[in-house]
Amino acid sequence: MAEQPCVIGKTVTVRGTVSGGEDLVVEGRVEGTIALERSLLIEPSATVEADVEVGELTLRGALRGEVRASGGVTIVAGARFDGTLQAQRVVIEEGAAFTGRLEMDLDLPPGVAAP
Repeated sequence: MAEQPCVIGKTVTVRGTVSGGEDLVVEGRVEGTIALERSLLIEPSATVEADVEVGELTLRGALRGEVRASGGVTIVAGARFDGTLQAQRVVIEEGAAFTGRLEMDLDLPPGVAAP
């Protein structure tokens, strides 16, 4: 049986630190810090104003803050991001709003100089 993610419901506001080793789905509001070993899904109904450190992030709602993902980040159409994003892989779909700075470690092909 597949493990169900933890859910912060649409009418719930969390202020402070959220941490753990499970997947998390945010449908409500989180203000503060999120530190997860696994994945974070921010639904369209959600607003997150936090510094975030996760394995994987899927953003469908609104996120403002500094994000560090050890894996990938996907920002889907209709989502809004404002802040600094650091990840190994980033997908920003057409129709998503991204304001801020993106930091990635990339292996450049031979003969291409880093700026």
